[in-house]
Amino acid sequence: MTLLITLGEPAGIGPDVMLLAQQKNSEAFHGCVVVSPLAWLQQRAQLLAVDVALVEHSTLAQASDACHDQAGIHCWNPEPQLADGPVLVGHPAAVTADAVVACIRHAAQACLRGEARAMVTAPIEKAVLRNAGFAFPGHTEFLADLAAKAKRSDQQEFAMMLASSVLRVVLLTTHMALRDVPDALSVSETLRILRITHDDLQRRFGIAQPRIAVCGLNPHAGEQGHFGNEESTLLTPAILEARALGMDIADVMPADTLFSAQMRPQFDAVICCYHDQGLIPIKALSFGDAVNVTLGMPFIRTSVDHGTALDRAGTGNVHCGSLLQATLIARSMVEHESVPLQA
Repeated sequence: MTLLITLGEPAGIGPDVMLLAQQKNSEAFHGCVVVSPLAWLQQRAQLLAVDVALVEHSTLAQASDACHDQAGIHCWNPEPQLADGPVLVGHPAAVTADAVVACIRHAAQACLRGEARAMVTAPIEKAVLRNAGFAFPGHTEFLADLAAKAKRSDQQEFAMMLASSVLRVVLLTTHMALRDVPDALSVSETLRILRITHDDLQRRFGIAQPRIAVCGLNPHAGEQGHFGNEESTLLTPAILEARALGMDIADVMPADTLFSAQMRPQFDAVICCYHDQGLIPIKALSFGDAVNVTLGMPFIRTSVDHGTALDRAGTGNVHCGSLLQATLIARSMVEHESVPLQA
């Protein structure tokens, strides 16, 4: 089992958390290949005084063999002709943008070809990449586009989950203004997210009969239409269709009670209508240890739940728990995917 890790923005904390997480728990990264120029890790290791063997390989096959047998961090730079610096810690620059995107693209394509089982991503600096011609809102949309092209399809099937040891939330809408959320909701989209969530909980989390909750959009889940009717016109019809397909979906519930200590353990995942409805509770409960999981893709992808933290890069004052958990969850998902589900 080979897992691939991309460092994201080299001027941010991606290299830091990779080095510190490996130092904290080297066994968790057994069988992992970092898709990156070696220089990005070498520079940061020297700055942080981290003593670890850093080895660069010319092919993924060589790196995959070595990472299962030899200690240290094993790197594969898929396009060494691209500029990898200079990297000024804390100050992103366009010079490395092409290399950042190439590493992500090659890691995803390797997963699509079956040369690796999963990829784990550290944060990118979106503005720098967009200024360099990157035409996607973020990692997820880019990976979904690569997956769709590999299947020669126009459909991009994915959903965004944030997961920790105490809660899993999945978003119906992601990065949009709050005033636009009601118009973005639909029966078909809610059913699609329910289906993707249910299928991945079974196939990649090993949950034979997932129990899924749905947050209402409005206060008190609409209070029987007095505070809005999206619950009755959009969410409930999707739930009924999902039940007809054999999914175990609870009735729409108010968000202010659904995330209570009494209610959370009753569900394997909670579907949330908008970004902060899901991210506030999971970050309040699991800040620094939550993991972003992209559901519905033909390969497993997890990511840290934090940004590039440019002001902390190179200081050593960073928490590496999210990258560690992202790697462990990716490994667990691979293991579940490899074992037939027992009903």
